[in-house]
Formats: sequence, C-alpha cells, structure tokens
Amino acid sequence: MLSWEERRQLVKVANLYYTEGWTQQQIAKKIGVSRPVISKMLQRAKDAGIVEVYIKDESVHTVELEKGLEEKFGLQDTVVVPSVGFTPDMVRRAVGQAAAHYVSRHLKTNVERLGISWGTTLSEFVKEYPFERRENMNIVPLVGGMGTKSVEIHANQLAYELAKKMNGTCSYLYAPAIVESVELTERLVQMQDIAQVLEEGKNVEVAIVGIGNPHKGSTMKDIGYIHETDIQSLKKAGAIGDIGSRFFDQDGVPIEHELNKRIIGLRLRDLKNIPYVIGIVEGTYKAESIEAALKGGYVQTLITDEQTALALLN
Repeated sequence: MLSWEERRQLVKVANLYYTEGWTQQQIAKKIGVSRPVISKMLQRAKDAGIVEVYIKDESVHTVELEKGLEEKFGLQDTVVVPSVGFTPDMVRRAVGQAAAHYVSRHLKTNVERLGISWGTTLSEFVKEYPFERRENMNIVPLVGGMGTKSVEIHANQLAYELAKKMNGTCSYLYAPAIVESVELTERLVQMQDIAQVLEEGKNVEVAIVGIGNPHKGSTMKDIGYIHETDIQSLKKAGAIGDIGSRFFDQDGVPIEHELNKRIIGLRLRDLKNIPYVIGIVEGTYKAESIEAALKGGYVQTLITDEQTALALLN
C-alpha cells in the first residue's frame, strides 16, 4: 500500500514523463535521483494503476483481425490494411503499399527465384515496390499474357518492372494466358521457350499472387479474356475463384472445365508445391474466392484490407 507521499511523488513523475514529455534523465536531475530510479518509479505508477497505458491507434483493430485470420485459416502471417472510408482505388493503393513494404522487409537475401502472377492489385504492389539491390534475383511470370489490352497488369510486364526495381533479371513467358483450344495449348506448352519458363515457375522459392472472382468485378472479363457465356459455364461448374487464371471451387479444388485446360501458366497443384506463397488481394466481393483459396492451402501469407478481413471472419 502506497503512502500519500509516495503516491504524490509517483503522480508527479508520471505527469512529467507522460504529459509534459520530459525524458527520464531530465526528471532524475530535477528530483535528485538516478535515471534507473525514475524508470522504476514509472513502472510502480503502472503497477499501482496511477498510469494506464493503452494504444490509441486504428492498427489495434487490424492487428486483432490479423490474429483472427491466422487462427481461422492457419496462415503463417497476415497483414490487414485500414480501409474504412476509402474509395476502391485508395484501398487498392493502400494494399499495394503495404504489400510492397512487407515483401521488401521479409524477402530473405538468399532467395533467388521469385514468381509473380498478374492483375490490378499486383500492379499496384509493383508500382509501390522500393528500389533495391538484389542482383541475384530472377523474376518469373507465372501465367501468360499477350496482346495490347491492359498490358501494364500482365505477368510479363510485372516481372519486368519488379526486376528493374530489384536490379535483378526476369524471364518472359511468350504466350497468351488463354488460348483458343486445348490442342493449341498442348502444342504451345511443348515449345522449348515456353516449357522452360513454365518449369522455372514451378521452381521459384517465393510466389506472389492475386485472387480473382470470375462472377463479380472480374478483370479477366474486363480485358476480354473470358465472356458472359464462359462466366455462366464456370458458374455451373462450381467456380468460385481463380489464381493465375486457374479456377477452383468453394473448397479450393481445381474445377473440371475446358478453360482450365486452355490456360498457359502454373497449375494450382504446382502452386501448392512452392515453399512460400503470398496472396495480395482486396475487395469484399472477393471474400468467398479468398476463403476458398485459403481452404485449398494455396497461400501462406495474406495481405488484404480491413473490410475484406471482416467479411472473411464473419
């Protein structure tokens, strides 16, 4: 039990430190004691309930969401970006910035092969990525993408831009993401240049992917990769989402559909063999797609926005 005098002294020290912004050394000099004594007094003030420290920050809420997602889906790591009141473009940019910071900080120096998929959110990630020196790094596109529409979000372009940022090298997958027939797909994947890059994709140490919803806000539809008839048949086949233009059902299982056989890119079973996969995705309309991808075990780390995290947990 503190005496009145002890309590008064603790209040005085705590007030100088927390309210007035004095350093512990300045307080020690004023009172005539050593700095470690002041440190102990501040701790006693906390223990006695004179000082209650709490973090007043929007990130506290997002940290709780991160913990919830990790526990629910068995994720290795999660980053949830505050997004209340943001426009969709602002959310995409914020998630891209957070992802760029995360990958730059967590990508080990001995990683030499990194794969990247395609899409608008990954494009923001690459734009926000800092300039580094990773001369031994080779970036590999995980899915084809040719044509003149939305070139800036194609895997080849993203691999090239990210390699520039890292001062590394990149490979090019000279093939469309989706071709006209299964027969043509089979012929193309046997061509030496294409086969070599597909093999490189299987052997990357880290992959960075987006997750799509074929039924709502589909970038594949927007740029003409798939059409309304495709979307209806995908729906009938149970498609709920896609990674690298490969479609899966609500349990994350690849669907039996001709479109999945006409893709030139990494297969979902090969994605599962990559040691570390980071999913960068935003938008509540993708919640079911993300949940299915997490059930399928395709992603170890998820970087998303606050509203989407809430939708996944609810």
